[in-house]
Amino acid sequence: MSNTNDHPMTISEKIFSKASGKTVKAGDFVLANIDRAMTHDITGPLAVDGFYDIMRDKEEKKVWDPSKIVIVFDHQVPADSLNASANHIMLRKFAKEQGILNYDVYEGVCHQVMPEMGHVRPGDLIVGSDSHTCAYGSLGAFSTGVGSTDMAAVFASGKLWFRVPETIRFEANGKLPKHVYSKDLILHMIGDVGAEGARYMAAEYAGSTIEGLTMSERMTISNMAIEMGGKAGIIEADKTTEAYLKERIPDYEFDPYWKSDEDAEYAEFHDYDVSDLEPQVACPHNVDNVKPVSEVEGTKVDQVFVGSCTNGRFEDIKIVAEMMGDEPVAKDVRLLIIPASRTEYMKVLRAGYVEQFMEAGAIVESPCCGPCMGGSFGLLGDGEVGLATSNRNFRGREGSPESFVYLSSPATAAASALTGVITDPRNI
Repeated sequence: MSNTNDHPMTISEKIFSKASGKTVKAGDFVLANIDRAMTHDITGPLAVDGFYDIMRDKEEKKVWDPSKIVIVFDHQVPADSLNASANHIMLRKFAKEQGILNYDVYEGVCHQVMPEMGHVRPGDLIVGSDSHTCAYGSLGAFSTGVGSTDMAAVFASGKLWFRVPETIRFEANGKLPKHVYSKDLILHMIGDVGAEGARYMAAEYAGSTIEGLTMSERMTISNMAIEMGGKAGIIEADKTTEAYLKERIPDYEFDPYWKSDEDAEYAEFHDYDVSDLEPQVACPHNVDNVKPVSEVEGTKVDQVFVGSCTNGRFEDIKIVAEMMGDEPVAKDVRLLIIPASRTEYMKVLRAGYVEQFMEAGAIVESPCCGPCMGGSFGLLGDGEVGLATSNRNFRGREGSPESFVYLSSPATAAASALTGVITDPRNI
């Protein structure tokens, strides 16, 4: 594609122009065509009910395009209650009835599975009935979370109304210091602008630091755009994106159009020099309550959780394995490790890390969301403290409303699992 419009455009404006079939700018309201829709076992049943409600007067109750719908079972898998079982049965029945082939329980967390299985491309407009759908912006797509009723409308029509968002640009330059990772960078940014700092804006991440990140590290950044209020978290597609996609989509052809024009208009700019950034920790009970690890070192932890759509990939788990070596998990600490997908799990298994972790006293689970939303297993009890590589630490997020959740990088999580207290990984 090429920009035939006179004014320079952000990547978000370009994507909405394609999706609506007309040239648009930030602030415009558009009815846009959806390229891909994702739902999961928690939000999916309500979307299905809504779809049938919309279609109740139609003779043929068929979704707009079954090939563009993905249903991932990940939040309560394997089913941990009769209600969860009933939801799974309902969604399987719906998928079979509608001819939706991309569904079921086997692959892992939705936000890992979607890009991994080739459902995301630069320039796509993607919606998911989960707030962390913004993760796919790491591949140059505009992807955003919607409610289950909006998803029902997408199932029926393949379209949705949007206000084209303004863009807030985050420029990060410099080389990340040793034991400082993209998770530390995004936590620092969220702490800087606050939980509402990018409200209903597209957060665009750029600069030499971002360009140097692997796709796994970029996914961590985009995944947490919602924690600063962002509608999407976009990193422009480049050679790293192209290499990732060509592994998964054999006929993929890279299009350099999907990036912001040089003179595009931004609502705000934020600049960061990461060369002296230290490991960061989000403290209870808000993700923007971010402090350098040095300010919270020594805080006792009862459980360390490594996983989730934010930091459950092989690269994350490799950091933990290398930091732990042959050392055991600290006494009275539960270390839960949950790879984000079956593909990532198999990499971890083949590397010998499952055996290493089990011998160290950790618990390794099959791919799923685990304790991330407090709805399955690994829940924190009253007064307990958890340190997690996931994306949210709201009161009651991982269990009891009387528990306390801190968020960190895999390196900080690993160091803390060894010592039993929040620990600076640079000191291990």
